[in-house]
Amino acid sequence: MNIGIMGLGSIAHTMAKTLLKMKDEGIVLKACASRKLDKALAFSRKFHVQKAYGSYEELVADESIDLIYIATPHSEHYKNALLCINGGKNALVEKAFTTDHLKAEEMFKKAENRKVLLTEAIWTRYMPSRRIIDELISSKIIGDIYYVYADLGYLISHHNRLTDPALAGGALLDVGIYPLNFAQMVFHETPSKINTIANMYKTGVDATSSYDLSYSGNKLASLSSSMVCLTSRRGIISGDKGFIEVKNINNPEQIKVFDQNRRLIRKIKIPKQISGYEYEIRECKKAIEEHSLECPSMPHKDSIDMMKIYDEIRKQIGVVYPFEK
Repeated sequence: MNIGIMGLGSIAHTMAKTLLKMKDEGIVLKACASRKLDKALAFSRKFHVQKAYGSYEELVADESIDLIYIATPHSEHYKNALLCINGGKNALVEKAFTTDHLKAEEMFKKAENRKVLLTEAIWTRYMPSRRIIDELISSKIIGDIYYVYADLGYLISHHNRLTDPALAGGALLDVGIYPLNFAQMVFHETPSKINTIANMYKTGVDATSSYDLSYSGNKLASLSSSMVCLTSRRGIISGDKGFIEVKNINNPEQIKVFDQNRRLIRKIKIPKQISGYEYEIRECKKAIEEHSLECPSMPHKDSIDMMKIYDEIRKQIGVVYPFEK
């Protein structure tokens, strides 16, 4: 599978390093594209990429490319994905998928009409740790689940992309999606109620937020995200027979299971990985080989449902991006 990378920021560098270590799996980093040719050429030299393009259109027109990884800012995902779709290219779109659920619905509908794979690259959905957690939940080792807690915070407000409203900046779409997805992967349903409190950054985007979500059957989730302070990055899934603790919900390092007396009864180490990005690439490859239009770890419906949650949160805290006015 020949892969092209669109947008060459820091996350593209991580993906390139990952792809170079997947050659034995038939994965080839074939091309890269930036809006500036010199940047693409520098990237190609660093990662030994065969082709470098100074426009996204040239990358999409390259008939040798099987999958394009879109690593541009959130604000650009919609038009970049449509460019790929209209060009008949399969696309893996970095999270957050886009900026609102209506755009997401349109993107998926057009991809289905063109019969190309389109999926969201939220890596925690594809990781083996997710299967481990799902199996623990299904086993009823902690009984019936009623409460989920998750937090994620980094000192990242010095990055312009995160504070610029024109680039769909803010903690929500970059950091908040992880605790929100963590809860959704446990409950597998749309929350009936969402309450959000946020402290705003000086540019008008959210800096730190807490999200309280209500689900059917008296289930709750208490979540938080920040781009201006550090948090524990813990996830806790609480049942009536014990609880599961996940160390670092953004890239799980360890999973612990406790019983009703808070005694540790299981400690699970996460399998070694290249970077964590390899799992979404493998699933895309399998989907393309099987002529599937979506990946089972992040089906279209889940991306749309998550975008609806983000939309409601933004509505509650009053975040409107300039291109939406």
